[in-house]
Amino acid sequence: MKNQITFSQAIQGYLLNAEARHLSPHTIADYQNTFRKFQKYLNQDPPINQIATHQIKEFLAQQTVSNKTILNYHTGLSALWTWAEKERLVIENIVRLVDRPKPEKRDIIPFTQNDIRALLANLEKTNLYQRPGKHPSAHSLPCAERNRAIILLLLDTGVRSSELCELTHHSLDIKNARVKVLGKGAKERSVPFSPRTGQAIWKYITANNADRLPDEAIFQNQQNRPLNRDRLLKILRVIGDRAGISNVHPHRFRHTFAVNYLRNGGDPWSLQRMLGHETMEMVSRYLRIAQADLDASHRRASPVDHWRL
Repeated sequence: MKNQITFSQAIQGYLLNAEARHLSPHTIADYQNTFRKFQKYLNQDPPINQIATHQIKEFLAQQTVSNKTILNYHTGLSALWTWAEKERLVIENIVRLVDRPKPEKRDIIPFTQNDIRALLANLEKTNLYQRPGKHPSAHSLPCAERNRAIILLLLDTGVRSSELCELTHHSLDIKNARVKVLGKGAKERSVPFSPRTGQAIWKYITANNADRLPDEAIFQNQQNRPLNRDRLLKILRVIGDRAGISNVHPHRFRHTFAVNYLRNGGDPWSLQRMLGHETMEMVSRYLRIAQADLDASHRRASPVDHWRL
């Protein structure tokens, strides 16, 4: 066992290791958030090898968040202790002694075609408003081309919000209609998109990003800074409010892409690769939804039933 080091020192060493391994900035930021919360719970900075299993359990039990978020905390702490064990800073990974919470299986509710059309129809102008003595009016909104490109790319590829925000000009191949995405675990995949989506992206970048460097983010705010996940979520929610569509968030576009890909004859193994899933578990859920939709459509449209043969 090496000399004792404090929890904060261990965090510093682990983050250096994470950067050297080229973990995604999104993953590192999530781990840092977990470490900050756990350090606040500890209310001190003890040697990492003196932290006990019951403290991990108590920390997770106190969190008033979803099981999925608690699972993320568990994963972050386990990554830290795995590294500490390899560095001989602790005897064992005590986080493995704590049961992993099972995330809730929330209902998957894709957007309808009318939902998407309503979102796209509400990019350019505000809703009508009226000032005293004036006719109802609306004013133009900035970033309409950017937001159209974002919506179509999310819908056409199923990329995660963090993946979209991290896209650079170097990762985009307009000519061959593909984009390279750096997914979870720093695993890169190439995802195709349709000509309509390519046209929307081209229109946006030629008007706004003509002088951008290859490693600069494609999607930026009005101050020419890359969008982050929180800002992207806010943009989509505001558009949803104008369109009268509730529960608009990036992951719902991912669900919509997956279900419609299967509805339209796409095979589940290709979908798994495009979504960047390591297993077929989530794809199986999409398959069940797509099959239920097909069964319902058949019941409504069956000629044998309608003709009462």
